[in-house]
Amino acid sequence: MIKGFKSFLLQGELIVIAVGLVVALAFSNLISAFTNNIITPLVNSFESSNSPGTPLGFTVHGQFVNFGALISAIIYFVIFLTVVYFALVVPYRAYMAKHGVTVFGQPTVPAPTKSCPQCLSEDLPVAATKCLHCASVVA
Repeated sequence: MIKGFKSFLLQGELIVIAVGLVVALAFSNLISAFTNNIITPLVNSFESSNSPGTPLGFTVHGQFVNFGALISAIIYFVIFLTVVYFALVVPYRAYMAKHGVTVFGQPTVPAPTKSCPQCLSEDLPVAATKCLHCASVVA
């Protein structure tokens, strides 16, 4: 049981995932600082003229509903996923493609096929000389 757990921990894919998570956390802190210090103040600058100095939002029963924070969080999410995609997923796909492995829903090109003139099945490999379904000769 311990031997199986050790081999699981030392798998290459698990190490790649761990490194990816650490890098993602670092990007998360960087993007969080960007949205908190640049995006949120810009969003809050669109405050209502009735109460200057307050963030974008309104008060309900003494509780402030902060739309500025929500808009900043959405912008943060989009920026974060964009950075992760272009900094981690795209290079990883390229690296794995060099080694002949498809990852992360990378589109695969289906193998070319031909159809049988007798039974009209369309899933025959191009190099086939006999139909798999009706055993007729295929040109």
